[in-house]
Amino acid sequence: MEIILAIVLGIAFGFALDQAQASNPQKIINMLRLKDFHLMKVILFAIGFSSLLLFILLALNIIDAGHLSVKTSYIGVIVGGGLLGTGFAISGYCPGTCVVAAGRGRKDALFFILGGLLGALLYMIIFGSIKDSVLFSKIAGGAVSLVETNTEKYSSIIGNVRALVVAGPIAIVFMLSAFLLPGRKVKS
Repeated sequence: MEIILAIVLGIAFGFALDQAQASNPQKIINMLRLKDFHLMKVILFAIGFSSLLLFILLALNIIDAGHLSVKTSYIGVIVGGGLLGTGFAISGYCPGTCVVAAGRGRKDALFFILGGLLGALLYMIIFGSIKDSVLFSKIAGGAVSLVETNTEKYSSIIGNVRALVVAGPIAIVFMLSAFLLPGRKVKS
């Protein structure tokens, strides 16, 4: 049953990405060049709305925080994020949008997917030689949340503060930012 749910949610997410025009690499590149704010508005609002909804449901104990996980932070995550961001800015694709674009028949998306698979293969090959390097040094003790969660699994940086108190205003700022950005293309 879980695989069916994953497939249904994946199709729905792919449809939403396509409707937001995130499968068009030129739209993403124009967003990153601050020339077209449509996609940025969609992303900011989606992050803000889903975050606010999540933290409200957590505060009301409708969602069990024990089902959430805080990933361990490593220096290598920052390095990998930089590599991913560079590839994102150059190609106009990220791992999710390239699959949607490939589904639309874009051949450049297939090359991006092959490049990602090649990168994963190279990482797998060199992992043994870098696993003890500084890339895997934990940041702030590893799996740490900014504020308290409803679980004892993770320590928090700011004690005695409920997650909604911090996440709620941040989510609202994201949603307001989406509304305040210009609606049309910025002329160069």
